[in-house]
Amino acid sequence: MIYKFIISFFLLGVAVGGAKEVNGLYDIEVNTIEGKALKLSEFKNQAILIVNTASKCGYTPQYKGLEALSKKYKKEGLVVLGMPCNQFGQQEPAAEGEIKEFCKVRYGVTFPLLKKADVKGEAQHPLYKFLLANSSDSKDVAWNFEKFLINRKGEVVARFGSKIEPEDKVLIAKIEQALN
Repeated sequence: MIYKFIISFFLLGVAVGGAKEVNGLYDIEVNTIEGKALKLSEFKNQAILIVNTASKCGYTPQYKGLEALSKKYKKEGLVVLGMPCNQFGQQEPAAEGEIKEFCKVRYGVTFPLLKKADVKGEAQHPLYKFLLANSSDSKDVAWNFEKFLINRKGEVVARFGSKIEPEDKVLIAKIEQALN
């Protein structure tokens, strides 16, 4: 009898919010590269391009194109978010302050950078768990500079591999579609 009571109490607690569960993109909280909490709900009704980044990668020059996309489509509602990751060839060994400075000085990055995090494996950030679970391709992120595009409803609408440059016509067409 007491066992049934404990189980019922636990289930009631879960049902009314006793356990934090991610139901959608806007439930996820990330930390900026400066260490401030950022709720993705702040980007409701905007399209979001999320990219795992690294400073010592062959694809690092994509920062320039990502910044150009951010500037070109910001007024239309696009947000570019970069999440540094050191899981691929140890190509992001720097601390957050160094990463931020590198991106600003070398590529003029003004779009939000997030705290360095894992995008795959046991310590995978909840954002990437959501992205993979809601993408048409749920395979692990394979390398730096993979891109996930979110529409204004918070839905993953496209995924692009590292080789797809920010200037790619297909990527731009999908961004424009997500903004409309």
